[in-house]
Amino acid sequence: MTEFRNEGDWTGEPEELKKNEQKRRKGKKGKGAVKIGIAAAAAVILVAVFAGDSFYQIGEEEQAVLVTMGKPKAVPETGLHFKIPLIQSVYKVNTTIQGFPIGYDLATNENVEDESLMITSDYNFINVDFFVEYRITEPVQYLYAAGEPEAILKNIAQSSIRTVVGSYQVDDVLTTGKGEIQSKIKDMITQKLEEQDIGIQLVNISMQDSEPPTAEVIQAFKEVENAKQGKETALNNANKYRNEQLPEAEAEADQIIKEAEAQKQTRINEAEAQVARFNAMYEEYRKNPVVTKQRMFYETMEEVLPGMKVVIDSGDGVQKVLPLDSFTGEDAAAARESAQTEAETETGGR
Repeated sequence: MTEFRNEGDWTGEPEELKKNEQKRRKGKKGKGAVKIGIAAAAAVILVAVFAGDSFYQIGEEEQAVLVTMGKPKAVPETGLHFKIPLIQSVYKVNTTIQGFPIGYDLATNENVEDESLMITSDYNFINVDFFVEYRITEPVQYLYAAGEPEAILKNIAQSSIRTVVGSYQVDDVLTTGKGEIQSKIKDMITQKLEEQDIGIQLVNISMQDSEPPTAEVIQAFKEVENAKQGKETALNNANKYRNEQLPEAEAEADQIIKEAEAQKQTRINEAEAQVARFNAMYEEYRKNPVVTKQRMFYETMEEVLPGMKVVIDSGDGVQKVLPLDSFTGEDAAAARESAQTEAETETGGR
C-alpha cells in the first residue's frame, strides 16, 4: 500500500520505489536523446542552407551585382561564384536586347492614342508608332541610380519623339522623312541617357507606322502618296530614256565633228598643196616665162584632149574625127554609122 503525506514524500514499498526510479531515469535518457537528434538535424539543415547560399551561378546573358555590407560591385564574369552567407547578397540582371512599344499595345496590336497621337509643325494631327530596343550595360547603375529605369527610358523616348515629330511637316512624317526622323530621335535619346546615367543603352528605335487619325484623311494621304510615286516613276522613266539616248546622240555628234575635222584637214592639206604647186610654178615662171607658158599649155592639153572627140572639116565635105583610134576600137561601128548618116543627110540636102 502506498501513501502520500506531503508533496515529494514517498511512504510505499522499497521495490516500488526502485521501479519508479528506474522508469524516471529511462524517461530522462529518452528525452535527452530526442533533444540531441533534433539539434543534430537542425545543425545539418543549417549547414546545408549555408553551403547552398554560399554559391551562385551567372549565365551567358546575365550580369550580377554583389552587395557586401551595402556596397554594390558588378560581377560580369559568367560561371560559378562564391559569396558569404548573411553578409553578401546577389542581384542578377538580364543583359540581352529588350524592347517595348510606344503608341500601341504589343499584345493586342491596338492603338494607344495617348502615346501615338502627335501634332506636326504644320498643325496636323498624326498617329505614329515606335518600338524601342535597349539593353542593360551597367548593372550597378541600373539597380541603384534610379527606381524604375525602364520607365525613365520610356519617358525620355516619348519626349524625344514628340519633339522631333513636331519639327517636321505631316508629309515628311508620312512619306520621305521617316529615316531622318528615326536618326534624330535616336541621337536625342542617346544624349539624354548619357546625362541620366541609369545603366541603360539604346540599341535602336524604329518607326513602325504613321497615319492620320481619320479614315478620310488616310485615303487623301494615300492618294497623295500614289501621285508622288507616279511622279517618281515618270521621272525615273524619263531619266532612263535620257540616259539611253544621250550616249547615242553624243556618239553621233562626236562622229559628225570628227568627220568635219577630217574634211577640214583634207581641204587644208589640198589648199596647202595647191599653194605649194603654184608657188613652185611661179618660181619657174619667173625664171623663164615663155617655156613655162608652153609647158602649162601642153600639160593642160594632155589633160583635156584624151576625153574629147575632135572633128576636122576641110570644107570639101570630108570629115576627119580625132582621135583616129575610135575607128579601130569599140566605137568604130558607131563612128562609121554616124559618118554615113551625116553623109546621107548632106546628100539629101543637096
